[in-house]
Amino acid sequence: MNKRQLVKMGVPEDCVNVCIGAIRDGRLTKALKKNGAQQEIPLILKRPEAYTFDEIWQSFAHSLIAHNSETLVDDNREPIGYKQWGDDIDDGAKSQMKLACELPMAVGAALMPDAHLGYGLPIGGVLATEGHVIPYAVGVDIACRMRMTVIDMPPETMDKKFESYRMSIEKGTRFGLGCTYGRSGRKNHEVMDDDWGITSVTGHLRDRAWEQLGTSGSGNHFVEFGTLKVSADGAKSLGIEPGQYVALLSHSGSRGAGANVCKHYNTLAQRQLPKRYADRFKYLAWLSLDTNEGQEYWEAMNLMGRYAAANHEVIHKMVTKFLGAESLAVVENHHNFAWKETHDGKEVIVHRKGATPAGKGMLGVIPGSMATPGFVVKGRGNTDSLISASHGAGRRMSRKAAKNKFSWSEWKKELKKRGIRLLSGGLDEVPGCYKNIHEVMNAQADLVDTIAQFDPKIVKMCDDGSRPED
Repeated sequence: MNKRQLVKMGVPEDCVNVCIGAIRDGRLTKALKKNGAQQEIPLILKRPEAYTFDEIWQSFAHSLIAHNSETLVDDNREPIGYKQWGDDIDDGAKSQMKLACELPMAVGAALMPDAHLGYGLPIGGVLATEGHVIPYAVGVDIACRMRMTVIDMPPETMDKKFESYRMSIEKGTRFGLGCTYGRSGRKNHEVMDDDWGITSVTGHLRDRAWEQLGTSGSGNHFVEFGTLKVSADGAKSLGIEPGQYVALLSHSGSRGAGANVCKHYNTLAQRQLPKRYADRFKYLAWLSLDTNEGQEYWEAMNLMGRYAAANHEVIHKMVTKFLGAESLAVVENHHNFAWKETHDGKEVIVHRKGATPAGKGMLGVIPGSMATPGFVVKGRGNTDSLISASHGAGRRMSRKAAKNKFSWSEWKKELKKRGIRLLSGGLDEVPGCYKNIHEVMNAQADLVDTIAQFDPKIVKMCDDGSRPED
């Protein structure tokens, strides 16, 4: 078929060459039957998203989707603005937020006080869009989250029975990039009975995800015990008496499965970007929820949310079992996720990359660092922030800069002074790497109310090869 015939069939001129290439390759490999192009092309023009994995037509389908997206973009649209909480935010994060506000489907945005540079949307960035989801505005570690379990152990037992606490963490989870329990050590949870075949990607990831269920990852992920001071308001919210408790706190996400989901659908989104946006919005490429790919990502993201929650549940079940403790109360929340919410009377997709949902009365946990307080909070429902708050203290320097600046000789003394027992961890996670958590909390006093304070005592993170307790 020639260009004139294809245009007559309805193929856009900027997609013709890709179409001709697909026909040529299909005939060379004998995968395309005689008259197959005449039969298939009208179907592809109607529903290109159905052919994005087709052996012959996937490139043509992606070119059509990109063409269709380009025709929907309004170049005369004024960028939206965003509101910022806190002043200690680097220029890179602000630039990323500003760029996100220029997206054609963006309708709301906010920057939390723990914000810092990320990929695409900054960490601490909140973005509302109409009808579209952005994989890198959710993040690589989909549904990274916090979980706190208040247990029935007196606070003084963390000193008196330190070895029992240490053993419970060491046996109750594993740390490290790619770490697993292996096939024989798989943990049981009903999430593994979910339909992982909802997309081809999640179907392939199920076995590996099962082996990683109950593991904690690397970087800023942790499992720790500490004291929890609960206020009267907190006690009412948590269903316990006011006072001092021991609490188990963990931070991790959907492990390798979530990372693979993000990378796969971000690649598809990038292929569909209008050409004039290919470089500018490379890490903010979007998927329409009206397409198969957008719906696939949405289903996969929500599965990763359930899996991340299960991951924490398994960790807490194992750790408390080894310690011989019982749960009194639980608080948990996602970040790195997208939600369908109603704002200003219309349904939007709210991406919170490193930001905590803070709807009216909603409970959440905002940690500090391995040696600074974290807080159980209750959302105030502030719509200016798209009912969001920070997800932590926020980094003030890169990991490389931290390793160049700090040494264990200085931080061992500081941790001991603060009463912290660090079982393992990286030098790039010491408290000096982070912003002042009290300043962060003060900056968002109109977003959340503090109902309990958590002070870490026994901390485990991924070992970076150094030995802080030597």
